[in-house]
Amino acid sequence: MSSTETSTTPTDQVVDTSYPFAAVPPQDAVQRYVAISAERPMTKMTMPIGGDVWVIHRNAAARDMLSDPRFVRKPFRTGERAVPYFVEFPDFLKSTIQFEDPPHHTKLRKLVQKSISPKRVRAMRESAVEFANELIDEMVAKGAPANLVSDYAVALPIQMLSNLLGVPPEDRPKFQKWSAATLAVANMPEDEVVQNMTELFMYLSALIEDRRKNPREDLLSDLANAPDKDDSLTDGEILPIAMILIVAGFDNTANFICSGVLSLLKNPDQLAVLLEDVDAVAPTAVEEILRNGRMSIYDTVAGGGGLVPFVATEDVEIDGQVIAEGEAVLVDPASVNHDAVAVADPGTFDVRRKDNPHLTLSYGLHHCLGAPLARMEMQVAITELFKRLPDLRLAGEAVVDNDNLTQPIVDLPVTW
Repeated sequence: MSSTETSTTPTDQVVDTSYPFAAVPPQDAVQRYVAISAERPMTKMTMPIGGDVWVIHRNAAARDMLSDPRFVRKPFRTGERAVPYFVEFPDFLKSTIQFEDPPHHTKLRKLVQKSISPKRVRAMRESAVEFANELIDEMVAKGAPANLVSDYAVALPIQMLSNLLGVPPEDRPKFQKWSAATLAVANMPEDEVVQNMTELFMYLSALIEDRRKNPREDLLSDLANAPDKDDSLTDGEILPIAMILIVAGFDNTANFICSGVLSLLKNPDQLAVLLEDVDAVAPTAVEEILRNGRMSIYDTVAGGGGLVPFVATEDVEIDGQVIAEGEAVLVDPASVNHDAVAVADPGTFDVRRKDNPHLTLSYGLHHCLGAPLARMEMQVAITELFKRLPDLRLAGEAVVDNDNLTQPIVDLPVTW
């Protein structure tokens, strides 16, 4: 089920407003997103798994839905219904905070936010800069070409999350190996994934127990030793928090870093703007990379994507459209990030863009917990890479695993 209507632009050019839509050139995709959001706030479509879902196209409508407590994820968490999506969600993800609802979600989120506060992330920045430069030193010593995915983009967030969780330095090689099982870029056989995930669960359980007895300045210590009795957590509650941070902190951040570097290399005019003053431009460049997604990367872009869905607990009207009780709804970030009402000139990749209301990291109750950390890592990764290697350029075509949940870039060959 999808819309198959047409709309016209101010120049009377007919734009197909069908959704989802097959791959078209990026500028055509942007035109379609603009026309779709102008025509209607959302489209009901049938997903490959889990049935029908409303897909929101308008930025303001998405914010309304994401901040409305009448939309929940309990039916997905309990298995009452399948998650309507493009691929099947792994069971372990459905046990994480991402699928919790208030009030339990609020309790968990409050505790985690204390540990991933902007203040703590700022304190981590110096070590991120140092480690990024160590990785660049290793790349340079090894010589070009390099695969930026394995040599840089994955290693940096793994190191930072190890610091945050409190993994001892001597355990980090093992932790990295186990955690790689959660990574889309790992491309491991299924039996190897299961073995590594099991070892990771066992290791984290032991580390949580140790942090209860011997607390330190890290996330697991904070969660295991909540000062307020009402905020105390069981090991079974802490473990899923650690797992979602590992999944989101490694895989997504590595992917954002790769997408950012590739976007800049494919837009030499914007790379030149960044290189004029890397430190000053990097923060807005990162937000634009998050907003523009992969529009600047591919020759063609297909229309259809989404953040994790919700279910309406009662009939709710959003922007004139009623979402009936029991119906599922999700936000298409590519669509809402290219809504011309919210974003001026949405088809332009502008690393100095100031007003950038993108929803790539979601919004409201389920705004990405690791957003401050992800932003810092992206800023550091891009800043240090282009300060050290201003002549960085592609040494081949990027390779994307389109069959995976996050469609990661698995090979990004570069030289300098």
